[in-house]
Amino acid sequence: MVQNYSVLMSVYEKENPEYLKTAIESMLNQTVPANDFVLVCDGPLTPELDSVINALYDQHPEVFQILRLDKNCGLGNALNVGLKLCKNQLVARMDSDDISVPNRCELQLKKFNEQTGLDFCSGDIAEFITDAKVVHSIRHVPSDYEEILSYAKRRNPMNHMAVMLKKSAVEAVGGYIEIHYAEDYYLWARMLKKGYKAANVDQILVNVRIGNGMYKRRGGVAYAKSICMLQKKMLEIQFISKSDFIINCFLRIAGSAMPVSLRRYLYDKALRKE
Repeated sequence: MVQNYSVLMSVYEKENPEYLKTAIESMLNQTVPANDFVLVCDGPLTPELDSVINALYDQHPEVFQILRLDKNCGLGNALNVGLKLCKNQLVARMDSDDISVPNRCELQLKKFNEQTGLDFCSGDIAEFITDAKVVHSIRHVPSDYEEILSYAKRRNPMNHMAVMLKKSAVEAVGGYIEIHYAEDYYLWARMLKKGYKAANVDQILVNVRIGNGMYKRRGGVAYAKSICMLQKKMLEIQFISKSDFIINCFLRIAGSAMPVSLRRYLYDKALRKE
């Protein structure tokens, strides 16, 4: 039975020190704790962030690997560098401002132990704005492989901040490729295209801090271009069809052009569970 896993997190200078501390502690306090925690500092950090990292390292020097990059290189690139340092085959991704539930990794390890051919596994997330106890919405993802494969033609089938994956499978398809807002989705598409198997835990694994700015960030020309670039790349590897490409780009461009209030309504009522 597999019990050992690594945690992989990237942090950069604009993160909130208090949120970072809470995020890291939520992974250190798992019911099945990790024996390896790789933290990539993506460029120089603020003194406040450094203070949090140094204090936690001093408490758990046997677990942490701290990698400091000279300059900010983007999430996908930072994760690729960190993945190489991970000591275990199974790697739990974690964002630097979210909060994993205490048994998140235990539930995912159970999936990997039950499904010997499994390569990556995520689960549902509960989104909140300021207080993790006040759930704003839930992003549910399909649980079994065939559903995930179908769902992925239209929407991201995994919640990145809640994923546990096999290091060898990710490296076999070339790792993360930097596409702003979508490096994770493109990774899943390439893994699924190559026949790697996915599953999701049908429970909330991570409480995710969305903030009031989420709906604004998912609009505008830059966001639309990035998402359409993703669709183009998925078409090039023949993960989606030409009709999928046209429909997906149309929907993304339309969504990006909406007023923020309408986009918020769409996300809350159509794309999320309340």
